[in-house]
Amino acid sequence: MRMLAGSIAGLITGFTRFLTGAKARWIGCAPAAVQRIYFANHASHADFVLIWASLPRDLRVKTRPVAGADYWDKGRFKRFIIHEVLRGVLIDRSRKPGAADPIDTIVASLDGGDSLILFPEGTRNTTEEILLPFKSGLFHVASGRPEVELVPVWMENLGRVLPKGETIPVPLLCSINFGSPMRLTPGEAKAAFLERTRRALLDLAASVRPV
Repeated sequence: MRMLAGSIAGLITGFTRFLTGAKARWIGCAPAAVQRIYFANHASHADFVLIWASLPRDLRVKTRPVAGADYWDKGRFKRFIIHEVLRGVLIDRSRKPGAADPIDTIVASLDGGDSLILFPEGTRNTTEEILLPFKSGLFHVASGRPEVELVPVWMENLGRVLPKGETIPVPLLCSINFGSPMRLTPGEAKAAFLERTRRALLDLAASVRPV
């Protein structure tokens, strides 16, 4: 099973890079073997796959995407991909009675030393807005493990590669850009933190978008 998962991981990585033509641009930091939370804009189900595939292999095997159980736990193939290949951290977004708290699940997943890919908008952005308001999850995760670096990641054009409701991707040149690491400062209020991290992502977008 491990060999099969490794082979599929290689295929996913190669296919994603071929389809999007994306190369990682480390603008504010270098790809380093330190624990990080990569937080990014969210436009399609393929978002975390692009970030994951863009990382060097030694970082990729230590990085786990945070994803919704309501989507990825349906069907044997998707369950295999998310659990065995991508080693995703699945959260219950419906908050059913008795379900584990999503923040507790995310924070606990950091204790193994892995990095995470997280989307603070909370859902895919299908509006004309460049970036939706951030949910409070990023703040609570940062509060739980303030020593972990937070790295903004801006992706351009990926929403058009796999639009909402579509299952067949369309080849289109994309870009993925890694910004400068951040951390929650001692005593920083939730609203101020969310505004600061959201602004970091918007500033990164402005720096890479053509004028």
